[in-house]
Amino acid sequence: MKLAAVTFSPQGLTLCRRLQAGLAELQIYLHDSVAGVATAHRFSRIMELTPQLFAAYDGLIFIAPCGVVVRSLADCPQSKLRDPAVVVADVGGRHVISLLSGHEGGANDLALTVANLLDAEPVITTTTEAVKDLIVGIGCRKGKESAAIVAAVRQVLHQHELAQERVRLLATAQVKADEAGLQQAAASLGIPLRIIGHDSIRGCCRDFQSSEFVNEKIGLPAVAEPAALLAGRRTSLIVRKQALDGITIAVAQENCTSLG
Repeated sequence: MKLAAVTFSPQGLTLCRRLQAGLAELQIYLHDSVAGVATAHRFSRIMELTPQLFAAYDGLIFIAPCGVVVRSLADCPQSKLRDPAVVVADVGGRHVISLLSGHEGGANDLALTVANLLDAEPVITTTTEAVKDLIVGIGCRKGKESAAIVAAVRQVLHQHELAQERVRLLATAQVKADEAGLQQAAASLGIPLRIIGHDSIRGCCRDFQSSEFVNEKIGLPAVAEPAALLAGRRTSLIVRKQALDGITIAVAQENCTSLG
């Protein structure tokens, strides 16, 4: 996926460089008002730049005010089947919004990727995703195969009569972000994988079961339960962690006011 990141500020540039560490081919576009930087493409007018990038890239990441981005996109969208993915993040790295081409163009997936890299909150407003209310937290031993993880997730959901179609996210700790088995399991299940930062887990004041074993191994009080709680909004655990041959599964439910 050919990606470009656009920003107007030194703070935005810092986030772009963090993204570039995880997205090696990312091209950075920086406004001329930011002095002393020679490692980025330069631009002076966002209204002229955006249409050029819109036609040249598969995905655009703006670290900028949402209103500015919307105005610069005004004449660009043509078809949800052909338009690139567009996501917007604030310069504080707090939120990442899937703005345009959520499903077909991959903006929902791109927003989650960016959020995972920045330890930010992904904002997905696509109705088919927003109505899902379950988050499955997963911890696992290093090297666990995807088939075992998929089987564990399905087993726990089945035991508790929870439909897989209700699962919005899988969630795990940052230390597990590069586990091939977890990544492949998420792809096999067709459910995005949310990565929760270590500081967020260590600072979590919610009610979850700590594990001395996990703390000794990876320096975290737990993985599955806090990851499930922290990956969503207004969450509560409905399935406490269950251990299945080196895999732990927990399920949290979001209290979505529109779903009663």
